[in-house]
Amino acid sequence: MAIGFAVPRHARIMVALLALSVAAGARAEDAPELREAAQQQPAAAPSGQKAGGGRGNSPNPPLTEQHRLPPDSTTKQTLALPGRTLSFTATAGSIRLFDDKGEPQADIAYTSYQLDGGDDRNRPVTFLFNGGPGASSAWLQLGDSGPWRISIGGDGAVSSASPDLLPNAETWLDFTDLVFIDPVGTGYSRFVASGEDVRKRLFSVDGDVSAIALVIRRWLEKNDRLLSPKFVAGESYGGIRGPKIVRNLQTQQGVGIKGLILVSPVLDFRDYSGSSLLQYVASLPTMAAVAREARGDAKRPVTRNDLADVESYARGEFLLDLVKGRADTEATTRLADKVAALTGIDPAVSRRLAGRFDVGEFRREFDRRNGKVTGRFDASVTGFDPYPDSSSSHFGDPSGDPLLAPLTSAAVELTTRKLNWRPDGSYQLLSDTVGRSWDFGRGQNPAESVSQLRQILALDPNLKLLVGHGLFDLATPYFASKIILDQLPAYASPNRVKLVIYPGGHMFYSRDGARQAFRAEVEALMK
Repeated sequence: MAIGFAVPRHARIMVALLALSVAAGARAEDAPELREAAQQQPAAAPSGQKAGGGRGNSPNPPLTEQHRLPPDSTTKQTLALPGRTLSFTATAGSIRLFDDKGEPQADIAYTSYQLDGGDDRNRPVTFLFNGGPGASSAWLQLGDSGPWRISIGGDGAVSSASPDLLPNAETWLDFTDLVFIDPVGTGYSRFVASGEDVRKRLFSVDGDVSAIALVIRRWLEKNDRLLSPKFVAGESYGGIRGPKIVRNLQTQQGVGIKGLILVSPVLDFRDYSGSSLLQYVASLPTMAAVAREARGDAKRPVTRNDLADVESYARGEFLLDLVKGRADTEATTRLADKVAALTGIDPAVSRRLAGRFDVGEFRREFDRRNGKVTGRFDASVTGFDPYPDSSSSHFGDPSGDPLLAPLTSAAVELTTRKLNWRPDGSYQLLSDTVGRSWDFGRGQNPAESVSQLRQILALDPNLKLLVGHGLFDLATPYFASKIILDQLPAYASPNRVKLVIYPGGHMFYSRDGARQAFRAEVEALMK
């Protein structure tokens, strides 16, 4: 999930996704180096037990040992799925990061699944992470590609839904081993060093990238998988992370990547912020899709093909009238009335806003007559506005907030019971602390990964890119990615770069058809 921002309540989950800027000219490879010590540190005893020997018996163990995660837990698993049975090795554990002075900084938790009997030299391995910043990898693991999943759509998308772990027929494990990474402050990952310096470094665009890239390299070394075909997958803010991490791996870690998979990514914050006119262009097709879905036959979901006219208008007459501005009253009226017709919003409201709908305004106005608001992650989902008569917005996300409880419970159940790894402390599915603390930098250049995307595609002609989006996603609208990908040079040819769009929201994989279709695209990418 983008999951993934500490702003007013209605945008709580996407706190960092819409941040406005990063330091001018900052690059992931310029971040301070982290490393893992050449020699493993002594393993801490499991929670609730005393460590034997040496400093383990001290009444005041070092701070780094007090916070240490338990030793890795490796188990053998068998999964019965339609038409096949998968036998695999699961590991829940962590990799400790050190600074350039050899001081421990953080323990980064991961969950890996490796199919038994595979040829490690030829079998792919995929590293997956979510966004936020502040989101754990449970969204992708338990919603999309892991061996087990829970229902996060329909009746399962409520807080009180039972978080039952079910065999995932659409797991990617058939064709790639999987490593799910939780950046520090998410899942069970944690700082082991005190002080603000390490927090500032790892809660930043470049420090975060360096840390995750290093974890990937260390996992490969630890598991003798450096010769395997390697892929990277990121969701939401993972669209910023992904290209930067691949670039860091290529140029700083000595690790080549065969493919990058981005799920509902944000690639350039300038599309969502400030006075940028592109934010209105990017969101208009999604708003029209929501309106058409609400008016249409529930048995036939709206598809991208149904929006060809809206896309053409958005990058044509709509953009031209936007550029003319309110100084041209004829253009403004024309634009406002057309937007009202496409979105179903009251024409009087559209004229008052000059056809320029902020996402929050659309969410409230779309079904205001019934006292409902749309989701941000999936605007085809509606919920009650807790304060429908208020002049201010005081609502959450009916398509995202209800998932927090069942996903958290399922992640803890999976880790502690199925995988037998029992860290102390609470599991952080989505950390507001990380979101509020995140440093996007200060300067003239907003956070973007398009620069690194161009660089990694230019550097390696074999690298492929797959981008997936949901039609009804207002957090990271699909048309923003479409505009960006259309600007790439000729070397980013259609056989290397592919955009796929499904009926659904930010977590489009919550819908069975979309999850199945995206899995097929990922498998084709890896062949």
